[in-house]
Amino acid sequence: MNLEGKIAVVTGGAMGNGKGIVEALLNYGASVIILDKAESLTKTVNEFAALNKKVLGIRVDISEITALEETVNIIKKYYDHIDILVNNAGICKLETFEKMSLELRDLHFDINIKGTWNVTKVLLPMLRASKKASIINLSSVTGEMVADSGEVAYATTKAALIGFTKALAREEVDHGIRVNAILPGYIRTPMVEGMAKESNPSDPESVINGIAGAIPMKRLGTPLELGELACFLASDLSSYITGTSIVIDGGSTLPETMTVGV
Repeated sequence: MNLEGKIAVVTGGAMGNGKGIVEALLNYGASVIILDKAESLTKTVNEFAALNKKVLGIRVDISEITALEETVNIIKKYYDHIDILVNNAGICKLETFEKMSLELRDLHFDINIKGTWNVTKVLLPMLRASKKASIINLSSVTGEMVADSGEVAYATTKAALIGFTKALAREEVDHGIRVNAILPGYIRTPMVEGMAKESNPSDPESVINGIAGAIPMKRLGTPLELGELACFLASDLSSYITGTSIVIDGGSTLPETMTVGV
């Protein structure tokens, strides 16, 4: 998967899944621009820069379209096109539908759906300029395939990204842009650890162990493993794949029941 000379943008790349994706892209030779509003962005950029990796960090809230338009002007100072866009940024705050506030609902929608929409919209001209670009949207097995209590807002937004992926893939194919989605299961990230803490504040590690025990591979995935899949979809090895969703979950969605079988 040679990505030498490729220019990539990764949202939410300062930590977790995004950082794993950034690391993998850099390992395969791409130059990476991280869009993130987290304070850890500077630390992440400096960490990769110390390894002589080509990485640029821009602090921005992807739910703010005006701020993103200004971000594009910054990117254009360095590059005249974008080859890879990974829409990774997202949030998940557990709350039942009955108790969920409109503010918390809108927070999920603003980042997970509108944020992905906004970033793709402002970068589309630069992606088309590549003549051979790849957009990778981070959806989830949650919403499209499975769901747990408290995930109504998250599941709704992640399922919506599947429709976004398919429709955009059809529209942009004539511009040389492929659009695909990745559906991760449980990857050990700060977000998953936060969900575990919400579920059991006194012993979040027991929640992580319980998740692992229900996965056929008996472990959570790593952000770098997710990054490897993103690099495949960004590379010429997947040149005939578009409008597709690929699951990476260690087999967690395989069991039909927890009691039947030998």
